Order: sequence, then structure tokens, then C-alpha cells
Amino acid sequence: MRKKVFITGASSGIGEYLAYAYAKQGCFVGLAARREDRLTQVASKCFEYGGDAKCYSIDVTNEKICKNTIEDFISLPGEVDTIYANAGVGGTDELSSGSSTAMNRVLLTNILGVTNTVLPFIPHLKSQRSGKIAVISSVASFRGLSHHSAYSGSKVAVRNFCQGWGNALHKYNISFTTICPGFIASEMTDDKDIPQPFKLKTDVAVDKIIRAVERKKKVFVFPWQMKFITVPLMKWGPDWLIRKFSM
Repeated sequence: MRKKVFITGASSGIGEYLAYAYAKQGCFVGLAARREDRLTQVASKCFEYGGDAKCYSIDVTNEKICKNTIEDFISLPGEVDTIYANAGVGGTDELSSGSSTAMNRVLLTNILGVTNTVLPFIPHLKSQRSGKIAVISSVASFRGLSHHSAYSGSKVAVRNFCQGWGNALHKYNISFTTICPGFIASEMTDDKDIPQPFKLKTDVAVDKIIRAVERKKKVFVFPWQMKFITVPLMKWGPDWLIRKFSM
């Protein structure tokens, strides 16, 4: 029986390269994102790499559309093996604007986008008593960041979700892995004029992510410099030092 992998945010960056990696394994990949033209291009490459794919042009903040999409994906031949809740956005808080619009956009996509992706799969995974779920968080989840608190807050929220869900569904052989990357080459990072230490190429990052998910790691922080240097500094460093590097 062929394995099925579902990926949100599959039109670029980590999601796109995850699709290629699983296509090379001969998997059937469900590609979900807003940009239909980009999804079509990604699907074409998946076919070239020996896999199969179906495109779903969706907005992950829409609960009903996500549920209908996932029901369709589940109904296709094969066993649901892995789900990646990868769709996400960044952006500043715009604290001085007097409006919550910018923050709400980040919170809606990064939090409700995860619940809308993961929850519709749970009854099916419980019935088949297997499944791996990966949620993309960030090293930013370990400290509230100046001017980016909606982003860092959303990422700590989904990290906590995974911990709770993993404990609740462990007896059904459903694993949850929270992925906490540092800087990865993508549309979200490549146009930012800020220091990006220890930045990884997308294909290198994806290889590490897949290994962590296959090993059913609960939390995966990478690269190693982020895990052993940056994260401890973010967790225990004084506010004055964090402000110096996050303004």
C-alpha cells in the first residue's frame, strides 16, 4: 500500500522541498497552499522524481475548506503516513499602528492553520492506529521577540499543542514532532536584510526534518548551533541583551 504524505505551505520553501523528498521515495503527496500556479509546478517536479501528487489550493485559516480537503485526501488510495502542518507567515507586530490587524494575521495563520490541518486527520489516524504529525514551530518559540511577539507567541503555542496532543494520542501510535528550525533558505528569509547566523540550505534542512520525524522525536531544534547556543541564550539571557539583538 502506498504511503500518503500531506503538506501545507507546499508551494515554496520547506514545504516544497519536503514534497520533492517524499516524491523521491515514491509517496503520494497532498500539496496544499494558496498559490495554485506554484502548486502545479511543484506537482510536476514530484512526478519527475517518481512520486504522485494532488494539488489543493486552500487557505489554512478556513476551517471548512481544510476539513473538506483533508477528507478528500484521506479517501484516496493508500495509507496516511505523515502530515506536515508547515504553512506559516511572519511579520512585525506594528505596535504603534493602534491596530491588531497585523498581529491577528500572523496568529490566525500560524495557530488556526495548524489546528485546521491536524484535527481533521485525528479520527482517521486513531482508526488506523498509526501516523506521524509534524508541526513547524521555530527557535523563536523560546523567547518573546521585540516587534515579533505575535510570531514568537504563535510558535510557542503550537509547540505546546504538540506536547499535549502527543501525550493524549500516544496510545494510538500517533507521534507528534515539533520542528524548531533556525534560519532556513526560503521566501520568508531570503528577502530579509538582517543577520541570519547558521542559515541552512532548504534541502539540507528538509533531510534533517524527515529524519527527526521518522525517529519520532518530540522536539527537534536545529542546526546544532541554535540548540546549544542560541536557544539557551534566548531562554535565560537578560532582557537588555535580547533587546540588543532583536531591535
